[in-house]
Amino acid sequence: MNKISDDILYRVEKPARYIGGELNEYQKSPEDIDIRFAFCFPDVYEVGMSHLGMKILYYILNERKDTYCERVFAPWPDMEKLMREENIPLYGLESKDAIKDFDFIGFTLQYEMSYTNILNMLDLGGVTVRASERSEDEPIVMCGGPCAYNPEPLYDIADFFSLGAGEESMHEIMDLYKKYKGKKKEFLRAVSHLEGIYVPSLYEVTYKEDNTIKEFKPIYDDVPKKVKKRIITDFNNVDYPDNLIVPYTDIVHDRIVLETFRGCTRGCRFCQAGMIYRPVREKKTDKLMELSEKLVKNTGYDEITLSSLSICDYSDIQNLVFSMIEKYKNEKVGVTLPSLRIDSFSVDLIKEIQKVRKTGLTFAPEAGTQRMRDVINKGVTEKNLMDSVKSAFEEGWSTIKLYFMLGLPYETIDDVKGIADLAQKVVDKYYEVPKEIRKRGLKVTVSTSIFVPKPFTPFQWAPQDKMDSVKEKINTLRDTIKSRQITYNWHESLVSYMEAIFARGDRRVCDVLIKAFEKGARFDGWSQYFDFDIWQEALKECNVDGEFYAYRQREYDEIMPWDFIDIGVNKNFLIEEDKRAKKAELTPDCRQGCKNCGVNVNLEGKCFEGAIFN
Repeated sequence: MNKISDDILYRVEKPARYIGGELNEYQKSPEDIDIRFAFCFPDVYEVGMSHLGMKILYYILNERKDTYCERVFAPWPDMEKLMREENIPLYGLESKDAIKDFDFIGFTLQYEMSYTNILNMLDLGGVTVRASERSEDEPIVMCGGPCAYNPEPLYDIADFFSLGAGEESMHEIMDLYKKYKGKKKEFLRAVSHLEGIYVPSLYEVTYKEDNTIKEFKPIYDDVPKKVKKRIITDFNNVDYPDNLIVPYTDIVHDRIVLETFRGCTRGCRFCQAGMIYRPVREKKTDKLMELSEKLVKNTGYDEITLSSLSICDYSDIQNLVFSMIEKYKNEKVGVTLPSLRIDSFSVDLIKEIQKVRKTGLTFAPEAGTQRMRDVINKGVTEKNLMDSVKSAFEEGWSTIKLYFMLGLPYETIDDVKGIADLAQKVVDKYYEVPKEIRKRGLKVTVSTSIFVPKPFTPFQWAPQDKMDSVKEKINTLRDTIKSRQITYNWHESLVSYMEAIFARGDRRVCDVLIKAFEKGARFDGWSQYFDFDIWQEALKECNVDGEFYAYRQREYDEIMPWDFIDIGVNKNFLIEEDKRAKKAELTPDCRQGCKNCGVNVNLEGKCFEGAIFN
């Protein structure tokens, strides 16, 4: 086995991706620990190093005296080529040891189009790709993250999946592994008894003649029929890193990230995160202030992002932001909020933030007409947006980003044209502000992504919009936008088609994934590397009909590939929400009264844990 050399690093783009040794990384002697864990992010370093979940679990595992967790990222194609030529296996950044020598290889599943990178990373690391063919002495491969809520497309890649919050379950998994070290089969049987753990090899699936699932059941009596996701009940006191690795090179989110709360009460019908991360659990303001102080001191960063699914829903948001601004104003440490909800836009809040550092503003109306926003239960109006942008223009902003989706269920061409109309109204609102007040150089960016139906949402039964229809909608929108101040960006529908297949796929698409990888598929989330022809060939050779997974309307009584997972939200609640969508009926925010989704009963926890309500 060869190790990485300076000669190779001179020949690749961004060598800092591959060297490790950054400020605040953990260094341990492998001889002094019992468990070696390779935490793999199936994308390039800049993306993976920006991911909060990886930072949390890296910290939690390394705080254990018996465990050494190292980071592993997908090498960019130039580096992969040299690694294969020079016989350099994929390695952990901290020790530079090959991942095949680790006990665990863990992947976080953030989006479906990273799946071929998982296979490539295993192969590059000298690890057998198929779990069913992996030997006893090879590492145990586990997966977690949002896409693990439909684990079936990776059923023969991962030895097991962890569903839900990993902060506590990772400790239980490591403790159990020490008991069964060297006995993989016994360990997998035992780990299946932990809450939130799914071991695919312990279940079997049969199919009907129409290709839908006939039955999904465990092979053994002691293996649970339902896998219940893990939640953290005491979120205020859960482990959270007080230092972060500071990279040598730019990354996507190069700043301190503070997670304020998990979960969301809004109930947007397209949003998987809003369902799978229920119930809401918050950290208290004093806890966040304490963490921010340690992180600023330990990293030297001059920017703090307050993170959550809907940051303005944090129950003490004004106090938190004002306290942080006051605390750090002399140190010039800025506070930023990710995308803002239109209806909770606070001019005072944003005014206060921009005293330190002014950034562009991002809003996500998601749909162009009120009817469509009601269909998806967005819960905001055109007036909300107009009031918000008017305030922003008056306060000196002139760059606004607007995010929308195309191909939503029950969408018409008029709803698509409504996106252009709404963007134009934003431009018009700018010109209503007196010249002496508004800032010059208006720029409104409209971005559309293609809707992909996801498991555990009210739209999980809906067909994806077909490619021809999506192309027509993109062209219509492009032609309808007239203003020079509006820039329109859109996404490729071919990628979304494949994403839809894997989002709702069953075990049979695992073969397609492996076949596409063997044909050279890599970095499918990156447009310059996505090759649709490879995927078409893989589907054909595996005798799998992509349209069956992407374009088919499901019946409510159909067994879904993920139905054995209990996220706490009742299936009947999702069905009723889909019926309300068809009638464009709104379901109010949970904070206005319980909507009986089931989490408060099924998960034996309170909704809004730690939140303060007036």
